[in-house]
Formats: sequence, C-alpha cells, structure tokens
Amino acid sequence: MRGLVKRAKNLVRAFLDSRLSYLFIRSKFMSGLYYILFSGNFKREQYAVLNGKVSHLKKLKNDKSNIYTLIRNTHRIEKGLLMRPRRRVFALDYIEETTDAFINVWDRNLVSSEKQHKWFYDVLFEYFKVTEEHAVISNCRSKFEAKTNGCFKNGMVDNLSIPYNRDAKSRSTITYDEFYKLTKYRRSVRWFLSKPVPRELVDKAILAAVQSPSACNRQPFEYRIIDDANLLRKVRSIPRGVKGYENGIPMIVVVIGNLDAYFHERDRHIIYIDSSLANMTFMLALETLGLSSCSINWPDIEELELEMEEVLSLEKYQRPIMCMAIGYPDPEGKVAFSEKKSLSTIRKYN
Repeated sequence: MRGLVKRAKNLVRAFLDSRLSYLFIRSKFMSGLYYILFSGNFKREQYAVLNGKVSHLKKLKNDKSNIYTLIRNTHRIEKGLLMRPRRRVFALDYIEETTDAFINVWDRNLVSSEKQHKWFYDVLFEYFKVTEEHAVISNCRSKFEAKTNGCFKNGMVDNLSIPYNRDAKSRSTITYDEFYKLTKYRRSVRWFLSKPVPRELVDKAILAAVQSPSACNRQPFEYRIIDDANLLRKVRSIPRGVKGYENGIPMIVVVIGNLDAYFHERDRHIIYIDSSLANMTFMLALETLGLSSCSINWPDIEELELEMEEVLSLEKYQRPIMCMAIGYPDPEGKVAFSEKKSLSTIRKYN
C-alpha cells in the first residue's frame, strides 16, 4: 500500500514539474504562488534561514554579544584601515555596535580562540589610535579603554593582528607545476585501507582550510569529524552516494552551515560559497598528508536532512552542506578518470 501511495505522489510531482511549472514562470509573484500551492521544496530552507535570522538578531539586539557581528565589523574596520587614502573618520554607523559587542563577548568569553580575541582588540586599538576626534568615536574609545585597561600588555606592541604588507620572504616556494600536479593527483577516492585516520592530520588539514577566504571573515561553517564506530555507522548510511563502498569508510566529515551568522535572507547562500572555498583547500591539504577524500553527493532531500539533523543534534538554523569520506587510499583501488571541460569551453574573457 505504501508503495502505491509513493508512486502516486511521484506521478503527481512529475505532472506538476512538467505542466504547471511552465505556467508559473511569468512573474516572481506567480513563481512564489507555485511554491506555496504546489511545491514545498524550499520550505526547509526558509525555515532554517528564518531561524538563523531570529537567532542572530536576538543575540545582537537583546544580548549585544553576537560573535558574528563582531567578526564582520572587525573585518569592516580592517578594510577601512587599509584603504588608500585612509579616511580620518570612518565606521561611525557601526562602531558603537562593534564596541558593545566586543565588551559583551569579552565578558562572556564567547571567543573561540585567544588569537581571535587579540585580533578584535588589536584592530579596535588601532582604529581608536588613528581616527580623529568625534563624539561617537570618543564615547566608544572611553568604553573600550575602561574595559581593556591592562589587558594584553605582553606582546601587544609586536606582531599586531592588523592590516600589514606581505613579506616576500614568506611567500610559498611551491611552483605552479607542482600545484597543478597536486590538483591532477587529487581524485575522489572510494577505496580506503582499514587503517585509523589520525585526528592530528585532519586538524592540520582544517588549519589550512580555514585560511580560505570568507565573506567578512565570518566562516559560517564547522567541521563535524565522525570516527566513533557507532556514530560513523549511522552517519555514513544516510547519504545515498555511498552505495558499494559505505562499509569501507573509516572516517566521515559532515560540513555544517550556520545560518545564524546572518541578519538578512540575502546572505543565505554564503554558507555554501564560503564552506566550498574551505573544503577544496581541505581536500588538497589531506593529499599532502597522505590522506584522500571523496566528496559525497548531498542533494536537498528532506528525509535525509531530518535524519542527519537528528543524528548530529543540529540546531534548526544549521544545514548539512557536504559529506566527505576520508581515509588512507588503497593503492589497489581505482579512481574515476573524470575528464574535465576544456579551457575554451569553461572560460570566457569579458
């Protein structure tokens, strides 16, 4: 009976996709009506985005301790500090918000690392040092100094976490040819040795991944590394793209997007962009450490997302973005050739 019901639903969906969808593409209003009346494909995204927005605004307006606001605004101040020419007065529309967030985050110890805390401090310290007198800035400077007097005295003069000129001596010696060789060597590996994956190597790869660019440095994602045998068995059975090699996966990574990083729906797509930038670096870094990976197909299928949400105890504003299998590659296992598009096909100038 269940099978008949499922087939009937699939037939109805196919009919809607093939017939009705063509009738509703004449305007934004009509397309919105289509998804209200006939399709719930975006409901989970809407629900997650709204949950993230409310969580963000609550921490911002009520608690005044939104870590994402502090990260974003600190980066905005950095951009003001490195501008040429640098304005004598800037950031007036958000310096109060930034100072309040800094003080409350400081008090509640919400920062993930001492280095990041030092970055907040150094950038604000530099800002208050170089900007000219203004009533708004003077008020914020007084609050900042009252809160931080005596903090970070050691090591605050040297190695400031503020905009700097890159030193050519620090430039990597990796040639393009070597880098290209690495990108060609990296392929999706589905056959792994039955050998535990050292956590310290995965952590090294993540350290490289987090150097990737991120909009306003918010890094709205996190890596959930699954290597516990019982949890691994549950998680690796959820994606549908692991048939045939599921039981040989020694570690799986679920990349989670945090939609509470944003105050507006306009930014909902950034969790995918920023995490993808980091994930490619992560996979390349794994190869340099002798490990390989396979990014696993993860379409937006509600039943699978709900299952992952339950297994990993995710918040309503968190979304699984990508799953990756990780392990030591089995030299006897083949990888797909996967010829890529030609340069002339994929590239256009202007």
